[in-house]
Amino acid sequence: MNAHDLASTKLVDGLSAKQLLEGLGRVYRWIIVTDSRRRIVWMSEGVSSLFGSETLAVGADARNFLPKLPRPEQIFSLRAELRNRSHLANVPLELPTRDGRRLPVEVSLLKVDTVEPGGHLLIAVARSLESGPPLSQGDGPERALVEAAPDAILVLDSDGFVVFANEAAGRLTGRDSATLVGDPAALLFGESAVDVERIASAVGLPDGGECRVTLRRADGAQLPVAVTVSAFESSPGGEECRALFLRDVSERDRVEADLRRTNEELEHCVTSLAHDLRSPLVALLGFSRLLRQEYETLLDQTGRHFIDRIEQAGRTMESLVHDLLELSRIGRSGEHLAMVDPRGVLAQLKGELKPRLDERGIELKLQESAPPLVLSDRTRLYQLLSNLIGNALDHMGEPESPRIEVTVRDEEEGHHIVVRDNGRGIAPDQIPRIFEPFHSVSREGRRGTGMGLAIVKRIAETRGGRVWVESAPGEGASFHVILPSS
Repeated sequence: MNAHDLASTKLVDGLSAKQLLEGLGRVYRWIIVTDSRRRIVWMSEGVSSLFGSETLAVGADARNFLPKLPRPEQIFSLRAELRNRSHLANVPLELPTRDGRRLPVEVSLLKVDTVEPGGHLLIAVARSLESGPPLSQGDGPERALVEAAPDAILVLDSDGFVVFANEAAGRLTGRDSATLVGDPAALLFGESAVDVERIASAVGLPDGGECRVTLRRADGAQLPVAVTVSAFESSPGGEECRALFLRDVSERDRVEADLRRTNEELEHCVTSLAHDLRSPLVALLGFSRLLRQEYETLLDQTGRHFIDRIEQAGRTMESLVHDLLELSRIGRSGEHLAMVDPRGVLAQLKGELKPRLDERGIELKLQESAPPLVLSDRTRLYQLLSNLIGNALDHMGEPESPRIEVTVRDEEEGHHIVVRDNGRGIAPDQIPRIFEPFHSVSREGRRGTGMGLAIVKRIAETRGGRVWVESAPGEGASFHVILPSS
């Protein structure tokens, strides 16, 4: 491998070597990278300026540098340890600078595998020991407060090295907190190139950032950890430093995994139940039709009323089974996101609903200006608008000049869809429950399946959006849906 190959080198974690080194380079000044043949393939500008190209150069064999070390025997134990480990921290070395000095440093090493068989990169990050830790921790109440904090906290200097770790950080990592001091933060959390790049990127942001990594403890156990990076000044007008707040999220992950498994089991149960209900339902509706055809003349008015009630209940059950199946399918693989023109969907709905609209004299008004395209699966957008407009039709009541308006606009949060009517509105005590499955309010003496608005909510939240309603009795209702635009 040479320096030109580095840009196209892929690591086994799916990350590119270039992306990893760019992240580290934003935080650390002294970095050297060698390939599996000990050739130097990359080094930071800080290394070049400190040691000079006559000492270290890209493309050179790093082993040629060993005789120039003031104490070359330091490398022997280092090479032995690297045979059994892929990460070493705080290894003391003395390096010759271009001006003839002997510079004491601590070097941390990380070996990352490439996709090439037998290939790897060895990344060395160094820090000077001449000036010592740049921050004074003191023994005041601030330190006591940080030590008592339940979350693990690491304080980094402006170069990205740990200068302080509280006791919680020691418990989390399985190490004495004092031994964490001097570690480059990006190499602290494990051996995954992806995790190294995430930490380096978060630390390198001007105001800090957040990420999630896998922490390898001293005993070999791995923990999922959420990391929040916060920037601060060491003193008024002093250097800018970073604080890392670490939280073990393994218990949260376990609970979320249990919830996902429970939800999957419930969805499977709902799907199976809905399919199983279809057979007796088909038989019920079929025999009720035969009963009407063959025996209607033998039945009195009460008997015919009973058949009407059986068929009505059967059709309600049929709609409920259909809605349950639709609810269980939302969010499954197979949906195709595309930029959909809502005018086509609304025109289709207006045609399908025309008999109901004309019968009750309801105007379905679409916005006059061309709406923006909506990022959605077309079928799901159709279901969303169909259920919102259908809900407005069902609960409109008998206002003067009944009207349903649909608008779509782009906002910072995403595509904002509004379906507004001038009907009888919604009672305040109903609003908190209106999007719950099976919740339905009476409409002209009938009750729906209570699934329409639940389907709307499920479609929106599966995409990372949200829904809400604004209404008051006698003032109509406005249903709002936000769908992410990316």
